[in-house]
Amino acid sequence: MRAEQNVSSPLIVETNKKSKVLGLDAQGIQKTMKPHHYLGDGAAQIALNSINGLIGMLTYFYTDKVGIAAATVGTIMLITKFINAIADLVMGRVVDATKSKYGKARPWILWMALPAMASIILLFTVPAEASTTVKGIYALVTVAFASAVVYTGIAIPYGSLMAIRTRSVEERGKMGLTRTVFGYFIGMIISIALIPVTNMFGGDQSAWIMVAVVLGVVSFIALVLTFLASKENNENVKVVETDNIPFWESIKLLFKNKYWVIMLFAQLLINMMYTLNGSTGIYYTKYILGNEDLIGIMGAIGLIPVFLGFVIVGPMIKKFGLARTARIGMIVGIVASLVRCFMPYSFIAALVLGGIATLATIPMMAVGGVLVNNTVEYGEWKTGKRLVGMVNSANSFGVKIGMGLAAAMIGWILAMGNYDGALATQTDSAMTSILVLTVYLPLVIFVLTYLCLRKYDLDDKYPQIVKELEERKNG
Repeated sequence: MRAEQNVSSPLIVETNKKSKVLGLDAQGIQKTMKPHHYLGDGAAQIALNSINGLIGMLTYFYTDKVGIAAATVGTIMLITKFINAIADLVMGRVVDATKSKYGKARPWILWMALPAMASIILLFTVPAEASTTVKGIYALVTVAFASAVVYTGIAIPYGSLMAIRTRSVEERGKMGLTRTVFGYFIGMIISIALIPVTNMFGGDQSAWIMVAVVLGVVSFIALVLTFLASKENNENVKVVETDNIPFWESIKLLFKNKYWVIMLFAQLLINMMYTLNGSTGIYYTKYILGNEDLIGIMGAIGLIPVFLGFVIVGPMIKKFGLARTARIGMIVGIVASLVRCFMPYSFIAALVLGGIATLATIPMMAVGGVLVNNTVEYGEWKTGKRLVGMVNSANSFGVKIGMGLAAAMIGWILAMGNYDGALATQTDSAMTSILVLTVYLPLVIFVLTYLCLRKYDLDDKYPQIVKELEERKNG
């Protein structure tokens, strides 16, 4: 019956012809993507990292621009991220059950374009003259909407597209690298330019809102472009319907997938790192170095290791494989962070060693989503169920919990140090808390992430797993 359907469908015949022209990858797996597909696919990362980057800066915005206490901000961030974690698992199930003329994952990219624009703007329209309670409630609701509803509604379908479009590790690796380039540069623009640009327009709340409007419009356009460039009609990727699998059974199946569990914790940890890097630099430059505008200089110089990372990560993947490349990055990060612990007040150390630590995160940033999506095939091979959406919950689940814990820790550690955003000069205890966040804690995270990745040995098994899955399908 399946063979008869394939012959009778002109779309599938045409798709197969195009795929054959693209040839096989180094592991003998059919390729399906052309250069413009990678570019269109990467555009959605602009919206995701705009939301991520802006939420990362909210602690500073809330404490120093609208007067919300640091401890309150930390608690708000933690609450919203735990809401997000639950939403991630639900969204994974929703993607697996979605049926539309555009497929399972692709339509969500379009449906979330307008909400993405709105959520980015709403983050900064806190009623300035309201009471502390009203400000806190507004912050909680808008952050939850931006992250639990919008970010989740984009991230999990977007991650699922990688598994649906191709089984080629080579192509998934290119998709991961392209997404990283798009995402990292919008993230760097936010981290480098947000403070100087908002200061240029007065530094008040209205300046932040203007920037948010621009980023909201850009994010809307990016999501539409990704929708137009994507498709879900590859016969090379067999989609197994999972509509009849109850939600809790899907969760049990996920936790039987040891590589999914490994990536759950690895993503949690590395996203704690990303949040710390994106959210605490302003405190370091403003109070440790004494000039908040230095964050722009540090960010600009920090582009050097970023460019270097993007240049070397591709050859590294070819030579060492996905997981080994990520582990090498973690080792480099451990060494650089350890040395920096001995010179925490040095601007030069912050530039050089901080730059090396940034370089160390690029491999994991590029291959993390690929490592997650490769667990789809392992789960299908082990259980007979292809849970694309639910597996990608690992990526977003880890992102949200990691971001939430890091954001909460920022607020709590600053509060423990008696940080007061209204003071021009901070106490010694507040200065120590800033150093913990910017220098010492990243070292711990690098070590823990490396220990997780040591257990991930799926790279060597993957080609045989794909081969056996194809034999089952053909049989």
